[in-house]
Amino acid sequence: MEYKALIAGLGNPGPQYARTRHNIGFMAVDALADMAGSRKSMRYKKMEISGDFELFSINMAGNNILVTKPLTYMNLSGKAVAAICGRFSIPVSDVYVIHDELDLPCGRMKFKKGGGNNGHRGLESIQEKLGSPNFFRVRVGIGRPEFSSQVKDYVLEEFSTQEMETAAQMTQAAIKGLNLHFRRGQGPAIQFINSFVPDDIETEP
Repeated sequence: MEYKALIAGLGNPGPQYARTRHNIGFMAVDALADMAGSRKSMRYKKMEISGDFELFSINMAGNNILVTKPLTYMNLSGKAVAAICGRFSIPVSDVYVIHDELDLPCGRMKFKKGGGNNGHRGLESIQEKLGSPNFFRVRVGIGRPEFSSQVKDYVLEEFSTQEMETAAQMTQAAIKGLNLHFRRGQGPAIQFINSFVPDDIETEP
């Protein structure tokens, strides 16, 4: 079977990281798997779990697409992505990476192709292994801590309850934006993802 694209959600494996800010990419892939598994038209198929990645396939907007969670830990994400691209002949221009973004506040997202990696070690690894920065990125905002020295601990902290509600909305919007991209092209997807604003969420007193 020929596959049009690879969607990779970045994160770290293991339950201790499941609710952390760095794992928003994993959260998006899990949400996509749940959605595809409940919709016959999306033809969800679990393909492989190896030491380096989980992999499944779906049909999105009439296209057969591979979806993965690299299990190599964030800093070696490129190892898994490059292995899948090589096995299924996916060019770098058809790779879509969903990842956490410090320079966007929690609740905001950006969709772009290529560009710098802003110190994100997962993106750096993918660029190194694919030999090019020209893959798509869904940048999912998590905000920055007050001091740069706090970044390492900050990204590995769990989302608060309210942030998790916002994260859930962002993952659904990221999925909808990618579906829009495959149906109508990059322009409408950029407009939708970049303008996304989460619903107001009330917290209990």
